[in-house]
Amino acid sequence: MNSIYSPIIRDGLWKNNPALVQLLGLCPLLAVSNTVINGLGLGLATILTLVASNGLVSLLRQHIPDEARLPVFVLIIASIVTIIELSMNAWFHELYLILGIFIPLIVTNCAITGRAEAFASRNPVGPALVDGFMMGLGFTAVLVLLGAMRELIGMGTLFSEAHLMFGAAAKNLTIVVFDDYRGFLLALLPPGAFIGLGLIVALKNVIDARQKTASAETVVAVADPVAS
Repeated sequence: MNSIYSPIIRDGLWKNNPALVQLLGLCPLLAVSNTVINGLGLGLATILTLVASNGLVSLLRQHIPDEARLPVFVLIIASIVTIIELSMNAWFHELYLILGIFIPLIVTNCAITGRAEAFASRNPVGPALVDGFMMGLGFTAVLVLLGAMRELIGMGTLFSEAHLMFGAAAKNLTIVVFDDYRGFLLALLPPGAFIGLGLIVALKNVIDARQKTASAETVVAVADPVAS
């Protein structure tokens, strides 16, 4: 069982992360990630969409004709996003107003259509659900990390306006990291999002390069123990 799901988990969280490797869904990623809560809200909506769409596409894959598969995938995704949008409008109205157009734009996220086409339509329901969850979780992790960076540098806080997602009891969750901080506007604007994402991608590339070097050194040491 672990051998089936381990590659799926690694791909979604790191090796094939939709935001850091595939570089998909960058429009909402860069637009709404100015705070942790905004990033988390959009990330959770994306996770739900990926899990539900992957599950339905996998379940119906034997009944969807090849020549109509992409329109059917888009119809399934659009239906799921509509349900999520109406639910957020009903229960998280203030957060819904902040995220605005980027909730319905989840339909156009190439990462979701891509997973339906490349994975869910070719695999059983179980792996398809795990793939959707892990790809969504990887995307959400980047959203939250980028949101934390931009909020911290831009406003000197973390978890600002947490009550939008967690209710009135969460108003005290805001962490003021820098007292009397005047803010740094660039971090909250789109250029700051590009810079922040670039730094995260660069960090991932450095980690991957170091892991590859360490693995190569280990292989050499095992192959030639005398030289080591």
